[in-house]
Amino acid sequence: MSDRLPPVTRRRIATATLALLVPVLGACSFEYQTDQVYQPGVGVNERSGTVDVLGAVVVRTSEGEGTFVASLVNTGSEADRLTNVSGDGLDAEVVSPVELTPDVLLNLAGEGSVRVNGDRVAPGNWVRVNLEFASGQQTEMNVPVVSRTGEFADISSANQ
Repeated sequence: MSDRLPPVTRRRIATATLALLVPVLGACSFEYQTDQVYQPGVGVNERSGTVDVLGAVVVRTSEGEGTFVASLVNTGSEADRLTNVSGDGLDAEVVSPVELTPDVLLNLAGEGSVRVNGDRVAPGNWVRVNLEFASGQQTEMNVPVVSRTGEFADISSANQ
């Protein structure tokens, strides 16, 4: 009697083994990097409240002075408004009204509406910024300070 399996049985075993190994060898997973929030830019995001703060930076416009730049999205059902900006060692001021309509992205880059002054306003530094909204939301975040060059070259000074 032979110890060898018939060719049909060997093919079935090989097919079953291959079917079991494909997911393992293919590294199948539902946690692909493309399923995660990815932020390729320099700014920081904060999505913990009703108003999302996206791509936030302080653009240095002159020595010790800058403009807070971010995109704000009101994810709530009621209108909101940015009422105050403050920070550790910063003198900050909302220069022009920042009204936030529900489900509309507002980019502060063209607005020049938030002025920031302080010793830490220098490229390469990080500043702690607290945003206050009429709804009562307070968003505190560390924001990088960047030079007024490249993609930020057209940022106007909120102090002008």
